[in-house]
Amino acid sequence: MSKTPRKSSKSEGLQLGRAVEWPDTPERAKLDRVPNPQADTNYVVRFTAPEFTSLCPITGQPDFAHLVIDYVPGQWLLESKSLKLYVASFRNHGAFHEDCTVAIGKRISSEIKPKWLRIGGYWYPRGGIPIDVFWQTGRLPKGMWVPEQGVAPYRGRG
Repeated sequence: MSKTPRKSSKSEGLQLGRAVEWPDTPERAKLDRVPNPQADTNYVVRFTAPEFTSLCPITGQPDFAHLVIDYVPGQWLLESKSLKLYVASFRNHGAFHEDCTVAIGKRISSEIKPKWLRIGGYWYPRGGIPIDVFWQTGRLPKGMWVPEQGVAPYRGRG
């Protein structure tokens, strides 16, 4: 395996490796995909965003979540810098917890077409009630080991 990074003419359109403006809305954010060099092998990829923020669509107050995204790639991998920019685009976006979590999962799935994807949105309490949101698509390939998402249920004092 070569230690020299490969440059592809297809990578020229990626946000990776160059300065880009932060997107101000999820709709304006671009998610990049790259070819999966191990497309003949089933494996799990995990992204964790422990400091996700969005806004309450009613009050405008900030909401905070710990997101965990697991997927089994097909032909494409999700490029991590573009995911970081996409996630950050929610900082000024007003939407309910359920909408943010499911929309992120659907958008990623539509861009990279994984064999299987799940997202867990572990939201910090709003009005004293924590809300956890889970969404998945596709079928987990037989024999795949998927670790627990590792986020403990919210527990206040006690």
